Amino acid sequence: MAWHGEPLAGFDLETTGTDPLEARIVTASIVEVDGAGHVVRRRDWLADPGVHIPEQAAAIHGISTERATAEGRPVREVADEIADTLAAHWQDGVPVVAYNASFDLTLLSAELRRHGLPSLSERLGGVPVGPVVDPYTIDRAVDRYRRGKRTLAAVCGEYGVVLEAAHEAAADALAAVRVAVAIAERHGRVAALDPAELHERQIGWYRAWAENFQDFLRGKGDTDAVVDPTWPLRTPLALAVGQ
Repeated sequence: MAWHGEPLAGFDLETTGTDPLEARIVTASIVEVDGAGHVVRRRDWLADPGVHIPEQAAAIHGISTERATAEGRPVREVADEIADTLAAHWQDGVPVVAYNASFDLTLLSAELRRHGLPSLSERLGGVPVGPVVDPYTIDRAVDRYRRGKRTLAAVCGEYGVVLEAAHEAAADALAAVRVAVAIAERHGRVAALDPAELHERQIGWYRAWAENFQDFLRGKGDTDAVVDPTWPLRTPLALAVGQ
């Protein structure tokens, strides 16, 4: 059976900001879905990020600094548990689905490094993370010239997926899984790949997008523009390769 008819694990973070190397985890969810599309398990986390949550971020996900401080668990514990849960899925052969995976996985990796915790790769015995399924990256590759936004909400609309509560981690994680399945159902060449092959294709698709976008920005006058082409983990000097 094709990968989209097998168990999948949706993953999403809501955070303090948009820079994955600097932002901190606020909420997280991992939603396990069986081959029939039913949710069989859901794990949610609320973290105290240890820093102020900007009003702009709180307005998006609804978690204030005061609430995170009062109700959240230490972010070190949360990051450790998330990483263990993701690693367990990969060890079981279950692909992890994350919309714009390079943001969430890079941010999680930065948190692990920040708190002196084992990296994702270390939890997997030293092998790279994966397989990862990123509907954002796949959609841009298979429907490159479609006009309009590529936000999760917009892509859900394109593929007829109901997003019940945008920017709520569990809702976004589940929607990411359902969008991934819908893309595979529409585009047979995506469904035909096994998870490892799809992971490798996404590395190339993301690199091609990043190079094209960088050229676009430079052509618009931003001659110093640099778009990191690495996926599913960005690899700046601040992070060890393989995290």
